[in-house]
Amino acid sequence: MIERVRNVITGKRAVLFDFDGPICRLFAGHPASDVTRHLLGWLAQHGGPGAVDPAWKSDDPHALLREVDRTHTDRALIERLEDELTQQELKATGSAYPTPYVDRLIQTWSATGVGLAVTTNNSPLAVERYLTARRLRQCFTGGIHGRTHEVHHLKPDPSCLHRALDSLQVPPSAALMIGDTSADLHAARAAGVAFLGYGRDPHRQSRLHTAGADLVVDSLEPVLELVWETAARH
Repeated sequence: MIERVRNVITGKRAVLFDFDGPICRLFAGHPASDVTRHLLGWLAQHGGPGAVDPAWKSDDPHALLREVDRTHTDRALIERLEDELTQQELKATGSAYPTPYVDRLIQTWSATGVGLAVTTNNSPLAVERYLTARRLRQCFTGGIHGRTHEVHHLKPDPSCLHRALDSLQVPPSAALMIGDTSADLHAARAAGVAFLGYGRDPHRQSRLHTAGADLVVDSLEPVLELVWETAARH
C-alpha cells in the first residue's frame, strides 16, 4: 500500500483537496441531517406547495439542493436555498472536527512547493472561515473553488477542478485529488487528474472501491510520512 501511495503522489506539482472529509468533518457538531431538516422547513415556508417531494428521505443537504435544482425552474428560489445552505455550513465550521494528520500534511506539502487548492461542493465562504481559523488558508495558493449558485456544476461535474488547475497553472497530469466520495472520484477522472481516496471507516472505503477507486487509505498518516520523506531530501 505504501508504495502505491508513493507512486501516486510522486512528481505531483499540485494537490486538490476535497473539504468535508479529507480536511475536516464539517458536520461533526451540526449534523447534516439537522441541516437537511432545516432546509426542508425553509422550503415549506418559502417554496410553496410541492417545493420538494413529501417522500424525500435523504439526510444529505447537497442531495436536496440538487433535487430542487433538478425539479424547479425558479432560479431565485434555488439561489436563496443555496444561500441558506451556506449559512448552515458557516454555522457548522465552529464545531467541525479536523481530519487527523491533515493540518501537518497541508503545511508540509505547501512547504515543499507543491501548489494546493480546495475543490469542494461546500460553500467557499465556509471553507475560508475554517481554514483561516486553523491558520491554514495561506497554504492554499491555488485558492478555494467551491459551490456557486450554478448548482449543476457541483461534483461530479469537474468545473471546480478545472478552475483550480487554471489557478495553479498546472496540467491535469501533474495534479492529484484527495477525496472521499464517488463524486470526487468521477470529477477527478473527468478532469484527467489522479485520485487518492480517503475513507475514515470501512463503509466509506467500500463505497469508494465500489465506485472504482484504485487506491483508498483509511488514514492520512502514511501520506504525511511520505511527504516528510520528500521534504527531508530537499
